[in-house]
Amino acid sequence: MRLKIGASIVIIAALAAMVGPLVTPFDPAAQELSRRLAGPGALHPFGLDELGRDIMARVLAGARISFLVGVTVVTASAVIGTLMGAVAGYFGGRVDDLISWVIDTFMAFPGLLLAIALVAVLGPSLGNVLYALTIIGWVGYARLVRGQVLRVREFDYVQAARAAGATAPRVLFRHIVPAAWPAVFVQATLGMAGAVVGEASLSFLGLGVQPPTPSWGTMLSGGRAHLLDAPHLTLFPGLAIALLVLGFNFLGDGLRDLADPKRQGGTAT
Repeated sequence: MRLKIGASIVIIAALAAMVGPLVTPFDPAAQELSRRLAGPGALHPFGLDELGRDIMARVLAGARISFLVGVTVVTASAVIGTLMGAVAGYFGGRVDDLISWVIDTFMAFPGLLLAIALVAVLGPSLGNVLYALTIIGWVGYARLVRGQVLRVREFDYVQAARAAGATAPRVLFRHIVPAAWPAVFVQATLGMAGAVVGEASLSFLGLGVQPPTPSWGTMLSGGRAHLLDAPHLTLFPGLAIALLVLGFNFLGDGLRDLADPKRQGGTAT
C-alpha cells in the first residue's frame, strides 16, 4: 500500500512540475501589487504573495527546482558513494581504512550544518547547493555499498570468477556491485526526500536558490512575516514539501519491503 501511495504522489508531483508551469495562465514572476496578499480564490486558487505573484504558479515552478536538486544530488552521490564503497570493500586493508576514515569523518558532522557551512563559504547559488548536498550525501551510499561488497565478495561465483583469471575491476563491477543495486536504489529514493528538504532548508536561510527564482524554501521564508494576516503564503509551499517528502519516503519504504520479503512479512504481522 505504501509503495502505491508513494509512487502515486511522486508521479503526480513530477507531472505537475513538468506540465504545470507550461499550462498555468500566470507568470510566476509577474507582480500585481494592488492585490498583494490576496487570499485563495477562483482566479488564483492558492492566492497571491507579498508582491502580488500567483502562489500556485510559483509552487509549480518551485517543484522543478526540487526535482532538479533531488535527481542531480542523488545521482552524483550514488555514483561517488558506490565507487568509493566498492573499492573499500573489495580491496580492504589500508585502502578500506582510509576510505572508512573519510566516511566516519563526514558522518561525525551533522549533514545540514556542514552543508550550511559549505554554502556560506562558497556563496549562495543553486550550483553550490548541489555541490554541498552531494558532499554530504555520498557517504551514506559508500557505507551501504561497502557492506554489500564485504558480504558478496566471498560468494562462490565471485571466487570462481577470480579463479578464472578475471581482473579486479571486472570482478568488482560485473559480479559484485550489481548485487548492491537494489539497496542503492532504495537508498536513492529515500535520498530524494533528504535532498528536497536540504534544498528547501538552505533556500529558507537565504543560502540556496536566489530570488526571483521560485523555491519552496524561499517562499516559506518570505511568508514568515505574514503568518497571521496571510497564512496561505506558507501553507501551500509547506504542504508541497511535506507531500513530496512523504511520497518519497513511502516509495522508499515500499521498495525496501518489496526487496526484502522477510521485512514485508514482519511488517504485515
